[in-house]
Amino acid sequence: MKKAIVFAADSQIREGLGILGKTMPWLETEVLYDPPSVMSRAFEKACVFLFDDTALAILDTNKIRVHNQDAVLVLLSSQAFIQCSPPQAAAQRYPYVAKADLIFAVNRKECAPETILASVVRAAEDLLNIKKYSSARRFIFHIVDDEPRWFSQFLPILYNIIGQRADVMITRTYEESLRFIFGVEDESQIKEKGYLSIGHGDDVVCLIADIYFPRQSELQSDAGRDLIRLVKRAYPRIPVIIASKAKEAHELSDLGFILPKGDPGSLQKLKDYILNFTGLGDFLIYDNDGRELHRAKDIQGICQILSEAEKDNPLGRRLRDILESYGEKDKFSTWLYMHSFQELGDRLRPRRSRGRRLITMLKRDFQGEMARIKRIPLIIDGQKIFGLRDLWMCLKTLKAGVIQPYSDNDIVSSWLDRKGYPELAEEFRPIHGSGTELSQTLIHVVEKWIKAYQERGRSL
Repeated sequence: MKKAIVFAADSQIREGLGILGKTMPWLETEVLYDPPSVMSRAFEKACVFLFDDTALAILDTNKIRVHNQDAVLVLLSSQAFIQCSPPQAAAQRYPYVAKADLIFAVNRKECAPETILASVVRAAEDLLNIKKYSSARRFIFHIVDDEPRWFSQFLPILYNIIGQRADVMITRTYEESLRFIFGVEDESQIKEKGYLSIGHGDDVVCLIADIYFPRQSELQSDAGRDLIRLVKRAYPRIPVIIASKAKEAHELSDLGFILPKGDPGSLQKLKDYILNFTGLGDFLIYDNDGRELHRAKDIQGICQILSEAEKDNPLGRRLRDILESYGEKDKFSTWLYMHSFQELGDRLRPRRSRGRRLITMLKRDFQGEMARIKRIPLIIDGQKIFGLRDLWMCLKTLKAGVIQPYSDNDIVSSWLDRKGYPELAEEFRPIHGSGTELSQTLIHVVEKWIKAYQERGRSL
C-alpha cells in the first residue's frame, strides 16, 4: 500500500494519521476536504481510502473505483449499531455501509484511531494482495466475525504477533467464508478430491471464528458449527480458535480452542495460543490430551527432539507416533514457513514416511539446512553478514535509508529466525520507522540481545 487518502468529518480520525508516519513511513497520507476532490482523485498505485460515517454517506464510490483500480475503501464507523451488527442488518439501517470493502469500529477507548489505523491499512493491503495481486504462496489468518468492534480490537495484537509472515482475511458471513476457503457457493459443491486446488484453504494457517454469524441472511449458531466442522474435515492441520462466549461453543471444544470473547485477558490468551499452535512461536510437541511434552525455539532444538524420537524406548516410540501425525498434518512445514524456511518447507510438505524412516528423513533435512545457514550470509548494501556482531557493525555504519527496507519487509528478522535467534527476530518485527531514530532503535535492540546471548553462552 503506497497511499492513504482520508476524507472524514471526525477530527479524531484526521489527528490519528500521525501514527501512520511512525509505523508505516513508506506510506504517503493525504487529507481531502470536499466530495468532488475525493471522487476525482486518481492514483495509479495501491491506495486505501479511509472514510467516517458522514463522509461515506455522501460519496459516489463508483467514481472513486473507476479512477483508482487498486483502491480499498474502508469505513471507520462510530455508529454503535454498525459496530455490533452483521452486514445485512447494518446495511438495512445505514445503506452506505454497503459501499465499503472493509468496516472497522472507532471510538475513544479500545478502538481509538491512533490505536487501530496501522492495522486498518495493513488489512486493506492484505485484502488487495489476496484477492488480486499475490501469485506467491501466502499464509493467511482467516477471521470470521460479523461484528467490526471485536476484530477492530484484536487486529493490532494479531499483526504485532505475525509481522509480515502472514496476511489476514476477514469475512463476515457463512457464504463469504465458504467462497474464500473452498471457492464454492454451497458446501454441496466441495469436491472430495479437488477442493485443495480451489479457494484459499490451503493457505490458511489459522481460523479464528465466532459461532454466531449470518447464514442465508439469518444469524445462527449452525453457521459457525458447520464451517468449523467443514474446515477440520478438509484441513485437519488448521488450528481453530472459537471466539465466543456462547454455550454452544463448548460443544466444539474437541475441534478448537475456546476463546471467551471480551473476557478480561482473552486477547492475551489469543496471543499465547497463536504462538503455540500456528507455527509462529516455538515448535511445540503435545500429546492427545494437550499436555506439552517438548518445546523447541529453532531447528537445532527440533533436531534434539528428533534424536530423542530415534531411541528405542517408550518415550522414543511415543514421540515417533506423535511426529507421524505432525507430518500428516503438515505441522513441520507450517512451522518452517512461518520461520522463513520456505525451501525446506516445500521439500517436506509432499513427503510422507512413518516410524524411524520419517525421523531419519527429517533429521537429515534439518541438519542439511543448519549447515546451509552457516554458509549463506545476509547481504545489505553489499556487506556480508554472518552473525550478530556483523549485523551490529552494519547497522552502525550504514545510512538509515539503506537499512529501512530490510526492516520494513522483515528481511533482517527472517534471517535472524533462520540463524536461531527467534526472540531477537520477534522483537525486530514490529519495529518500523525512518532516519536516525530507526537506526538507533535497531542498534539498541541488537546490543541488548548480544549481551543476553553471551550470558547464555551462545556463539555470535
